[in-house]
Amino acid sequence: MEPRPLYLNGQWQSPGPALEVTDPATGETIGAVATVDGERVRQAIDDAQAAFPTWRRTTALERSRALTRIADAVEARAEEIAQMITRENGKPLPQARGEMAMTVDHFRWFAEEARHVYGRVVPHQLPGKRHLVFQHPVGVVGAIAPWNFPVVLAARKVAPALAAGCPVILKPASATPLSSVLLTEAIAEADLPPGVFQLVAGNAAAIAEAFFSHPHCRKVTFTGSTEVGKQLIRQAADTVTRLSLELGGHAPVLVFDDADLEAAVEGVIIAKFRNTGQSCIAANRVYVQQGIYDTFVSRLVERARELKIGPGTEEGVEIGPLIDERSLQHALDQIEDARRRGAVIHCGGKRWEGAPGTFLEPTVITGLPEEAACLHLETFAPVAPVMPFESETDGLARANDTPYGLAAYVFTQDLARAWRCAEELEAGTIGINDSTPATSQCPFGGMKESGLGRELGSEGIAAYLEPKHISFARMSDY
Repeated sequence: MEPRPLYLNGQWQSPGPALEVTDPATGETIGAVATVDGERVRQAIDDAQAAFPTWRRTTALERSRALTRIADAVEARAEEIAQMITRENGKPLPQARGEMAMTVDHFRWFAEEARHVYGRVVPHQLPGKRHLVFQHPVGVVGAIAPWNFPVVLAARKVAPALAAGCPVILKPASATPLSSVLLTEAIAEADLPPGVFQLVAGNAAAIAEAFFSHPHCRKVTFTGSTEVGKQLIRQAADTVTRLSLELGGHAPVLVFDDADLEAAVEGVIIAKFRNTGQSCIAANRVYVQQGIYDTFVSRLVERARELKIGPGTEEGVEIGPLIDERSLQHALDQIEDARRRGAVIHCGGKRWEGAPGTFLEPTVITGLPEEAACLHLETFAPVAPVMPFESETDGLARANDTPYGLAAYVFTQDLARAWRCAEELEAGTIGINDSTPATSQCPFGGMKESGLGRELGSEGIAAYLEPKHISFARMSDY
């Protein structure tokens, strides 16, 4: 099988051995991509650095137009890329199409943001002085994207970096590089200068080491696990490389007695089971107030059983395969841990045998003791632990009792309570009666061990800029 080439310094090249990609719904090899070693990554950084002066001096209008061309090219190929996302990631095709729609929106949003990078004039304190603050692009960016949303989360890094005037080297996850190749083909249509955008693939540790050891790679942006994020923080220390980290989550849901019950059930179905539970902002702990607990559990179990399982290309499928056998076993281990501790498995709890891939039946668990692994460790699977709570104070305390703080969800019809929860919950994104809160124009990122910095919104481009103070003296004639 001929490997797909990588995009290096404006040319398509196949410098290293092939990396094979499998379909998690079937286990079959569906393609391959060329790889690079650390030395070739360092060359890519050198090429990006050579391109940096030209790109940062490019006007905001020109960069905006380039990002608009990218958005147009991506939109024209959205269906093709969505099909590839489903084949290598396993997610249902409608969800892959949704990912592509958001990807296009990200590029269009940052095409506009490129023209909204403002400095300022600062009032002076001494006669004859004038103070200005400019925004300077940080420099070459190494962008490491995950497999669960392989294209849209790459776009959240690539689009703002390019808009800010930074060259970018994208490293996709080894499980899902083919969709990034297609994305790169679309980006290449925008005719950026050589070295401004490059695509690499291969050993994650070797590529990360090259990013952090090279003095010209001034920022690394990463989405992935908290464990790996902590390793990157350590690697960044020697060169003081700037970091943006979107790490793990353990999102709580609070469903209050006064919630619209059906809306809350449907909201939890989306927040928990979208992308087969393989999302950093997936609902990991569902807390339901005692007054509606039994009714809610009954209805949630009913809806979970209705979810159609199968390969993501099949019509009507809502639950696809987990990304690999290791992920499936991780979820099964958490379910078995809960069962040993006396929990009740209302539905699912086992591998789905309707296809040869790595499928898990949608699972709802109650009766969990606080020591259960799934209440502390990220599950990344269609497993919903549901626990009762008594008061608002109790619910908030339990929701915040985690080292993570990426997202949280609240279902209530009480406006005052909604405000209190919004202020008290320790999470970077909070959905009030909203299970899909992420949007291009608002910042996304985590508190506590869920990360550093923000993506999207005006904060998203600020992450790739350095404020520069310019002080003019001897200007008494002005």
